[in-house]
Amino acid sequence: MHNLGKQQSQDTTDNGVEKGDYPRATNGVVFGSIVTYASFFVMIMSFCSPYWIESYEETHSSFKNMGLWQYCFKDFVYPKYHNPKQFTGCHNIFSHEYYVIREYLLPGWLMAVQGFVTMAFISVFCVLALLSLTIIRLPLKAVLQYEWLLVRLAFIGTAVSSVFMFLAVCIFGGCAYRRDWLMYPKFNVLGWSYALAVVTSMLLALAALILHRESRHAYEARGEQKNLVMQMEMQEPGYQPPRHHHSQSRSLQGYI
Repeated sequence: MHNLGKQQSQDTTDNGVEKGDYPRATNGVVFGSIVTYASFFVMIMSFCSPYWIESYEETHSSFKNMGLWQYCFKDFVYPKYHNPKQFTGCHNIFSHEYYVIREYLLPGWLMAVQGFVTMAFISVFCVLALLSLTIIRLPLKAVLQYEWLLVRLAFIGTAVSSVFMFLAVCIFGGCAYRRDWLMYPKFNVLGWSYALAVVTSMLLALAALILHRESRHAYEARGEQKNLVMQMEMQEPGYQPPRHHHSQSRSLQGYI
């Protein structure tokens, strides 16, 4: 009796999939997701903080610091502005305060940097949504059947985001000391927000490498995942096999 029960239990395990008995996300996918989450957190800090470039305190420059969306001045007077207005404080680049000098504060190359970082931000956010669904297995059947596709899309998203961030830091680093932008560029230095953008690019590249490897493994195992989904569907109450299966079996019996 003990051997019979053990044999029945083994048959159930071999021929069926019990509730909760399905493959979890691999350690590589989990680790790649952790790296992607970390890069997204660092990206938010770089995206929102106004310290992409700042002036040395010893110079007492009228320019203090700036980010992608904010400038900080102290008694700054734009020489090409006819009215001698002084700009003091930190304001958003699209605020009414900077309306008259917005063309000076927002050159074309800086708008390109804003665009690349924004596209990277949106892409990583979508990648995190895909990875979250993959890890928690929701919806279960769709994730098991198309896990290779989800992981591959996550890889593509992180790779594209890494390229966007790389382009952004290269453009900003190459144009930050232009004389037609901020006055006295030798008084300025790249800040910690820019350093975080560089770190974000490297973390996204690392996450892309990990997810690329996992997408290849998931693609190789897609057949097993599909068979597992079929077994789960066969165990559902009210399951009926396809009609063409019955007709095919009858035709085979006729030839035997």
